[in-house]
Amino acid sequence: MKTTELARHKRERLLMWFQLLPVMTVLTVLFGGALLLGIMQSLGFAPWFGVNTFPDSTYFRALWGSSSFWQSLWLTLYYAIAATVISLVLGILLAMAMVRTFPSKTLYKYLYKLPLMIPYTVGIALAVIMLGNGGMLSRLMAFGGFIDDPAQFPQILKTHMGWGIIAVYVWKQTPFVALTIYAVLLGVGRETEEAAAILGASKRQIFFQVTFPQIMPGIVSSTLIIFAFNIGAFEAPFILGGGFPDTLPVVAWRFFNDADYTLQLQGMATVVSIALIAGVILYTYLAIYRRYERRIGRH
Repeated sequence: MKTTELARHKRERLLMWFQLLPVMTVLTVLFGGALLLGIMQSLGFAPWFGVNTFPDSTYFRALWGSSSFWQSLWLTLYYAIAATVISLVLGILLAMAMVRTFPSKTLYKYLYKLPLMIPYTVGIALAVIMLGNGGMLSRLMAFGGFIDDPAQFPQILKTHMGWGIIAVYVWKQTPFVALTIYAVLLGVGRETEEAAAILGASKRQIFFQVTFPQIMPGIVSSTLIIFAFNIGAFEAPFILGGGFPDTLPVVAWRFFNDADYTLQLQGMATVVSIALIAGVILYTYLAIYRRYERRIGRH
């Protein structure tokens, strides 16, 4: 009986892989081929430009040996980490609010999802309209008598502090984090929290010892996605950033748009560097999470 079920299970798995084979082949050729070509270009393979010194680490050495690269890397990581952390905190608070009953909860559950349906470029335009000097917020402050003129409003956009960039990321990504963690909270229910409260645990103890371990899978999955997006994002830093030093995606874009077309290889080295750095950070993050899971007895 068991042998028959095992054989049937193997046939079903083989059939599943056979059905996925066409899609997997296309994805492997398109994305795997593009990735391989990008790595080869960063190592000097570009015969269409009259350059073919493969394998050549000159472009990486020139990039990593520049102080501006490390300034751009710091700026890129600062925007990515700050936006991810703020979105995570706000997302957890939103998710925990939604599992409770309150008036107009149904309307609220639709309203908080609105940023998910709006493109990042629209969010950037809203940031310019709302937060710029001469924007709606500065004019409201002047109208309310808090400042004498809209030009006196603090500079939020076009600075390396990146408040405008971070605001756009947080506005867009907080609902995504909240939705992910809310789904986890619905799955685990509130019975464990209620039992802990009956046993005399404080709200702080309930959150850190009961709720937090339960929502960790949602936290990890959502922060992996938004951090990976933030570290490679181009539009918001390009439009709302403070100029030199730029974030690494903007640096890569400038290389690709330089009149000297051979600098595209330097741009590709920048893109590969972004992928390597993001990969190392995300791998380390996942390794720490797996260690945490083993420590609390989950595998």
